[in-house]
Amino acid sequence: MKLPTIKQLQYFIALEKHQHFGNAAKQCFVSQSAFSTAIKELELHLGIQLVDRTNKSVTITQTGRDIATQARLCIKEMEYLTEIAHSHQQPLTGKLSLGIIPTIAPFLLPELLPALRLKYPNLRLYLREETTQAIHQYLLSGELDLILIALPYTLSNVEVMPLFKDNFLLACNKNTKLLQPQQYDINTLSAESILLLEDGHCLRDHALSACKIKNQEAVSRFSASSLLTLIGMVDSDIGITYLTAMSQHSTLLKNTNVTTYPLNSDSFREIGLGWRKGSARADEFRLLGQLIRHLSYNEG
Repeated sequence: MKLPTIKQLQYFIALEKHQHFGNAAKQCFVSQSAFSTAIKELELHLGIQLVDRTNKSVTITQTGRDIATQARLCIKEMEYLTEIAHSHQQPLTGKLSLGIIPTIAPFLLPELLPALRLKYPNLRLYLREETTQAIHQYLLSGELDLILIALPYTLSNVEVMPLFKDNFLLACNKNTKLLQPQQYDINTLSAESILLLEDGHCLRDHALSACKIKNQEAVSRFSASSLLTLIGMVDSDIGITYLTAMSQHSTLLKNTNVTTYPLNSDSFREIGLGWRKGSARADEFRLLGQLIRHLSYNEG
């Protein structure tokens, strides 16, 4: 049986991404005719149609989408094989792609990136910042090697290394008229006084759960699209919110009147590092997790 070539798989991954032969060919730096020939040869090797073609559009078949996902994983494994050979099996060298959520990235990365450059100078770290749902899908499709997320979160086919607890804090304008922070009682908050991130950000769900927000009338119907927007509204005393300990001394709170107050010790989220189950690089990934854990404990 003749197997597909790496180049054919790379071309098909590009086609699945762009849904356009011309644009995909440009990404691969090859003529459109050569690109089309390679895709047709791939279909012949596999004995199945991967693409529905018309004069105006390209549609990847369901089988084609499944094969594109597996092709990404194959390419990742081949890249890792090459990295092992080049690095003489030294850990955390070469290319590594990490997905990270927006409620972790601005707080952890300023500490993590310099530490990585110092300890693992041959590591080339590529970052992708999106919601947990998005980076989970990128991990499963092979577009990412690792994800740095907040727990709890239901993940399929992912091994998770818990790293540290990130306690929730009450955040409000230091001169707020909405409540008495030192005598905080969630049951006395007025309607729509709690500001949260919009749906899709796990910090919203974690805050609702960990901070025991059961009175939905207290939650504003207006949601923020980013932490910067959320903090801006709290700074204007439009409402109060819940941040976590890792944000307490960040630049996001500098030059604002937002201050934070501790909550009960059981109000927290947990930060974790995840990778695909069965990954050959699991031991390397645990080294990265240990470094992040060490940084967080020193900071605390």
